[in-house]
Amino acid sequence: MGNGFIGVIVCGAVAVLLLAVGLRDGALVWRLRRHGIRTWGVVVDNVRVDRRDAGPSWAPVIAFADRRGHRVEFTIRMRGGGMGLATGRRVPVVYLAHDPQGARVSMWRHTVGPVVFVLLAALVFAGTAVLIAVTA
Repeated sequence: MGNGFIGVIVCGAVAVLLLAVGLRDGALVWRLRRHGIRTWGVVVDNVRVDRRDAGPSWAPVIAFADRRGHRVEFTIRMRGGGMGLATGRRVPVVYLAHDPQGARVSMWRHTVGPVVFVLLAALVFAGTAVLIAVTA
């Protein structure tokens, strides 16, 4: 087993994992678009998230009232450039009736954008695995 074989296995495994995550999130976005309950939320805070690999970032905390009138708070999952939201900003929110905690900000960059990003990353790792296999 050479380094090429190990590279193909590692890149292929990462590609499959990312593909699975992307497809799962894509299915959730599809369900949110078809069956989601739409409402408005407000960014009530931006909390600091310390990450070992990239340093600190800020995550918006969004609050909204679900169908029963209960206050629900959630933090966006995808962070980075262009994903921030100012405290006090009113944002569209979508959630499934049985899972208000799984709500998402109903903006392309917060619903479809992360799915596209993960699927493109899966494609890059799959391509790298093929490239390693062909050149090894």
